[in-house]
Amino acid sequence: MKESVIVVPYDANWPSQFQEIAGRLRQSLGDRALRIDHIGSTAVPGLDAKPVIDIQISVPALEPMIYAAAIESTGYVHRADNPDRTKRYFREKEGQPRTHIHVREAGSWSEQTALLFRDFLRESGEYRKLYASEKCALAQRYSRPDQRHLYVDGKDPIVWRILYAASKWSQTAGWKPGESDR
Repeated sequence: MKESVIVVPYDANWPSQFQEIAGRLRQSLGDRALRIDHIGSTAVPGLDAKPVIDIQISVPALEPMIYAAAIESTGYVHRADNPDRTKRYFREKEGQPRTHIHVREAGSWSEQTALLFRDFLRESGEYRKLYASEKCALAQRYSRPDQRHLYVDGKDPIVWRILYAASKWSQTAGWKPGESDR
């Protein structure tokens, strides 16, 4: 069942929710996971967000999926229908807190971009406010469950604007991914 998009004020409990889930994942995955990071809006203090914990697991290679059983053993389901071929995607089972697990290849553009986007928004209050404002406006505009895809597509212009600014910032800051969150 599709749900309406709901954007809520930042919740200071999101980092501890990530840590609890990531701890179980790390224990199950062992060295199959090179990194486990809190990404997405819930990873940015002060940023309004959908109340969904996004977790990125970096692995040496997407195939073969030697990590799938370990992730599934912690209560998540592989979504083979996900069209994004740069990752493997897992979701919570029904009744569990909303969690999106993105498994990406270490060093890939998609892995690095998710970390850069998060780190830049942590540093830039201006872009954090701009992004929150746009997300809230889109959530209001596309409030029906059947309009979820319009909300997601509607974020593209602001995401690309932020990535452009993040790219410039990364060059002046000498950005590189820090230590894994878990």
